[in-house]
Amino acid sequence: MLAASLLYLPGMVLDLLGLVTCRTMGESSTIKMVKSKSWTMVKHFEGLPKLEDFKLEEKELPPLKDGELLLESVFLSVDPYMRPYSKRMMKPGDVMIGSQVARVVESKNPAFEVGTYHVTNVGWTTHFISDGAGFQSLPKEWPENLPRSLAVGAAGMPGYTAYFGLLEICNPKEGEVVLVNCAAGAVGSLVGQIAKIKGCKVVGSAGSDDKVTYLKEIGFDEAFNYKTVNSLEEALKNASPEGYDCYFENVGGNYADVALQQMKQFGRISVCGAISLYNDSVPATGPYIQTYMLFKQLRMEGFLVTRWMQRYPEAQKHLLKWIAEGKLKYHEHVTNGFENMPAGFIGMLTGENIGKAVIKV
Repeated sequence: MLAASLLYLPGMVLDLLGLVTCRTMGESSTIKMVKSKSWTMVKHFEGLPKLEDFKLEEKELPPLKDGELLLESVFLSVDPYMRPYSKRMMKPGDVMIGSQVARVVESKNPAFEVGTYHVTNVGWTTHFISDGAGFQSLPKEWPENLPRSLAVGAAGMPGYTAYFGLLEICNPKEGEVVLVNCAAGAVGSLVGQIAKIKGCKVVGSAGSDDKVTYLKEIGFDEAFNYKTVNSLEEALKNASPEGYDCYFENVGGNYADVALQQMKQFGRISVCGAISLYNDSVPATGPYIQTYMLFKQLRMEGFLVTRWMQRYPEAQKHLLKWIAEGKLKYHEHVTNGFENMPAGFIGMLTGENIGKAVIKV
């Protein structure tokens, strides 16, 4: 009589509890089937995402085929773009979008060695099978004293965003004044420091006194808490009475309405994000910007960092060099545990983090 947990097939004993025992030519080996956990979106977000908008699901992964590899996520990224892009790219039941640093734990692809690390974009999941297409491999000379989480932070997508968004669009010159909002975030904190490397005066705003202290610690010339000032217009004027040559926009909304009025002639605005608007159920309205654009002869340009994807290695080389030299400082807000991903994501959207928000599995 067969045991309830075993199913006998030619050449194989399948243990329904998750162990496969293979017998070939009198030999046997036992393989533990890998189970992957993933966070899915239950329904499209209405306003700020809530914990009940996510569901944790589990599935068993099949054995590898030739050319495939099995990876486990080590660090996962939570970023503002996930909020608006979830509406554009996802349907209810899909695994939440996002990137991670993942390690190869099994490989049947000679191009990928076990133990190597790669940045992938497979969403909020702990384990996955891939053929390696589209991977961004961490360089073998990755500095031993730096956490690999930086590959989704200061030396990864947020770093590339700051690097190209500032240098390619604003093109700041030595002695110019650069304004950054959401300046203590993953991107803004790097923008300000890169501007300082280029010899600029940098003004930043953030949403808490602790964040303002951090901005001053990493070299911002002026910083203020936009939530506690009596007047945003007055705070911007006090920080730079002569106005601003460059404005790196992360917030949008009323902040942009005020900041545009204080741009210098021929100022440049790099539009990276509009986080103040992402959770609005009703689209916001505001002053029209054309008169400011016209009479100050401003140039405003939005961008997606993937525009420069072919140049990511160039940016990463510079970013790692500046970090090693102490010119570019980073701060990570680490949430431990894959089960806490939704809370980490919501916390990032509400401004809990200083620097890059990451989830450590």
